Amino acid sequence: MSETPHWQYRVNSLVPEGETLPPGIFRYAAVIEYDGSEYCGWQRQVHCEGVQAVVEKALSLVANEEISIVCAGRTDTGVHATGQTVHFDSRAVRGPRNWILGCNANLPRNVRLHWAGRMSDRFHARFSARARTYRYVILNRPSPPALMREGLVWHKQALSVVAMREAAAALVGEHDFSAFRAAGCQSRSAFRNVHYVDIFRLNDLVVIEIRANAFLLHMVRNIVGALLSVGRGENLPDWPGELLVGRDRSKAPATSPASGLYLVAVDYPTKFDLPILSPGPFFIGRELYPAVSKKEFNNLSSDSQDLMCGHSES
Repeated sequence: MSETPHWQYRVNSLVPEGETLPPGIFRYAAVIEYDGSEYCGWQRQVHCEGVQAVVEKALSLVANEEISIVCAGRTDTGVHATGQTVHFDSRAVRGPRNWILGCNANLPRNVRLHWAGRMSDRFHARFSARARTYRYVILNRPSPPALMREGLVWHKQALSVVAMREAAAALVGEHDFSAFRAAGCQSRSAFRNVHYVDIFRLNDLVVIEIRANAFLLHMVRNIVGALLSVGRGENLPDWPGELLVGRDRSKAPATSPASGLYLVAVDYPTKFDLPILSPGPFFIGRELYPAVSKKEFNNLSSDSQDLMCGHSES
């Protein structure tokens, strides 16, 4: 019998059980907020600027060495984040204050680090994550906004939050979400487990909050399109459930704009001791829906890497 090959370290790679990072290399994590309206998504690009590139440049200046990062979920062009989580490996010994102040001094004004710290070798921003939570923000009034046009979506027709909540109930649980999956999604499986969908109104704002183990490409924005159709009274509340069962993307409405979408939280097992920050965006001022208790949540399986799409959502 051949021996099991010894694990070889690669920068930012998942460290197997029983292995450690090489001596002198440390694993760090950070929580990042960004306005995605001026970026071509999270991922580093050749033809245009992604958020990843500007964060790596700032971290590299603080570390005095080249830094690359891994995120919990890649967002697409125009999508924002208040709770994007990343990790990176470095030989630099820096405290949280050094990382935060140093990076923010070298980042553009539309990207900010809110937390940074040393992590265990086993932490991985993507593969350690148990769930991601998004919020979609809609300004629901007759007249369009003059402010924050790139941070929400204006919808002039009156929306019934009651009907939208009723419609969203069919989407909770583990299902094949092919009807809400973009054609370019590279995931090998369309099955995702939606933990909850919460829809609430704050004055003229309607917020759709959704948490799942992972998301398919454009999944949240396609779900929002279906819920808005119900909210306007164009379809009955059982229609999104029928789309789900039918698994036919061509029967579903158009993808909602990116400007209203925020990645607001990424959940990890408590053993990693990441901070619980306000989910945002700041003008919402409401904590996340307490659908899953901490004990129940920590018992959820992390799901295989096969379930992960090329994008967490976009």
